[in-house]
Amino acid sequence: MATKSASTGFSGEALQFLADLAEHNERTWFQPRKAEYERLLKEPMEGLVAALGDRLASRGIPIEADPRHAIFRIYRDVRFSKDKSPYKTHVSASLPWVEPADGADAAAHGNGAYVHIQPGHSYVGGGMWHPEKARLDAFRRAVVDDPDRVRAVLDDPEFMRRLGPLESHEMLKRVPPGFPADHPMAAELRFKDLTFGRGLSDEEVVSPSLPDILAEDLASAVPLLRFLASLGH
Repeated sequence: MATKSASTGFSGEALQFLADLAEHNERTWFQPRKAEYERLLKEPMEGLVAALGDRLASRGIPIEADPRHAIFRIYRDVRFSKDKSPYKTHVSASLPWVEPADGADAAAHGNGAYVHIQPGHSYVGGGMWHPEKARLDAFRRAVVDDPDRVRAVLDDPEFMRRLGPLESHEMLKRVPPGFPADHPMAAELRFKDLTFGRGLSDEEVVSPSLPDILAEDLASAVPLLRFLASLGH
């Protein structure tokens, strides 16, 4: 498949490059191909984030998509890892929610969206990954004090259709002290993360419509992201 421009998504070549990198994750393989990586992946990722930012802004969605700050480096931090593979085998971007809640800097609390491009494992999602205890407790208090409001946000039909449900990659073994163990939403009280998302097919990744697809997905998460931004305020 011919390489697409940065504004129209990725190419089959780009996904193949990442697959090859997973097989040859070493500097001697990557360095002679660094320009190819930039052409196939770095520049298209910058274009995708910029195009997504335009679409979010046109909808009035306060998710920041700035190519200068959003995109993660391809290089792994191996200082404290047994796996010394130098490169990530995906490209990704973090897109913070930037609408303050009651004057607070919501972006500072790690609330927002995430886009991950990897052959066969691409996805779009968001929420709060490993939020600090105060914000988790604020979520738990909301569950206990106003369960109807929380359930309405979590069960929003469009969110559930596109990105839901809200999940946790890691959960407490039991409901934390101070919260009712027999609560109807006891599972949510055990959450340690507040995340959501869906897989993206390789066909979606290489589609010129990828920015529009992502904008539609993230629009469905606005009520939940706004709720998460309000926690603790």
